[in-house]
Amino acid sequence: MSAHLGWRACGALALLAALAGGANAAERALVVTAAHLIDGVSAQPRGRVAVVVRGGRIVAVREAGAADLPADAERVDLGEATLLPGLIDTHTHLFLQGEVPAEGGYDVQLLKQPLAFRAARAVVAARRALEQGFTTLRDLETEGAGYGDVGIKQAIEGGYIPGPRLHVVTRAISSTGGYPLEGYAPEIEVPKGAQLIDGPVEARKAAREQLDHGADWIKVYMTHRSWVDAAGHLASQPTLTVEELRAVVDEAHGWGRKVACHAYGGIGLQRALDGGCDTLEHGLDLGDAQIAQMLRQGTWYVPTLAVYYKDWDPADTPDGQRDRQRVAAHEASFRRALKAGVKIAFGTDVGGFPWSEPIAQEFAYEVRFGMTPMQAIQSATGRAAELLGLSGEVGVVREGARADLVAVRGDPLADVSRLEDVAFVMKDGRVFRNELAAHR
Repeated sequence: MSAHLGWRACGALALLAALAGGANAAERALVVTAAHLIDGVSAQPRGRVAVVVRGGRIVAVREAGAADLPADAERVDLGEATLLPGLIDTHTHLFLQGEVPAEGGYDVQLLKQPLAFRAARAVVAARRALEQGFTTLRDLETEGAGYGDVGIKQAIEGGYIPGPRLHVVTRAISSTGGYPLEGYAPEIEVPKGAQLIDGPVEARKAAREQLDHGADWIKVYMTHRSWVDAAGHLASQPTLTVEELRAVVDEAHGWGRKVACHAYGGIGLQRALDGGCDTLEHGLDLGDAQIAQMLRQGTWYVPTLAVYYKDWDPADTPDGQRDRQRVAAHEASFRRALKAGVKIAFGTDVGGFPWSEPIAQEFAYEVRFGMTPMQAIQSATGRAAELLGLSGEVGVVREGARADLVAVRGDPLADVSRLEDVAFVMKDGRVFRNELAAHR
């Protein structure tokens, strides 16, 4: 089993102890010390720190030898490790498992797998995310599993299963002809991976239903499939109209919620911006005018880079040409958006690739395409928290924040791939993984 994901004995024992400890475990004082701290918002790391945790919150951040550290606290010494806030992935799919073609791809999950089976696998995915140091996720739809993400969220919050803090969108919204399953005989009624609407009235009603049933965000698909057109350019099928999207946005904002828009490029991406989306997901092909509009409107960009470098078709096929055009356009868009100062948050689309792979592989692509290592880390900590409206609550190691802490061996500012091998995980003051004690 991969070192990234191994449910090792010490991690399992820590998890069982945390779950069994209940409120008493959350209330006892702990002092976590480490050689280095990246706090999620500051421009520079700190050295030799002690983080005091009580009741699931950080109550103090001091120098490791400070005289005012509580003498009776339990101590967790992480040695030469680098301590960071719990990581945040703002684009995941707990109910997807990589869509392996040999196992039936996307369709088999909706046609043959019972919801209980899919929920069981989602529980495993949630645990894997937590093991890898991701203590908060924005999970961007269940892909035909209805409101299953609300149930997973409730089970985590109730302490029945281990997992990250979840912000969920439930079913997501697209239009007729705008989402799979597809390609079946027209007289056969097949399930769809999103809730399909036509017209502003249906759009508003779908948003109301999803919000009523527990959605924290609304997700709208503004483009569907993509291809290379006759001129050799990347093209994408638009879905909702501006009027349909505005109805969704108006309804969500009225509930104090926000809207994430999946958009690759072209007409659909422009409609997403004109309709007032709060976050733009993927954004493969961004023009300069669209970047300027994002800056004016304060639109967040969640690019999900790594997922597009997987499972390419042969170069001499239409789909293979599309795959290569996607990454070429995407890199250029990311670089321009970054240079212009667009707000960028970390998101991976994991579930689109298997949960057995390291989620943190996204960091290397962010750095490869122009971010500094510190910018990349902040995209998954302080910046991601800002996107979620949780600045100061998560994504930061600071007094008053939730006690979400992770640690890695070595310096992730020198090598961001260190974040693919998290060795210590604390969420809300409970230690769910600790491999560092065995290595000192």
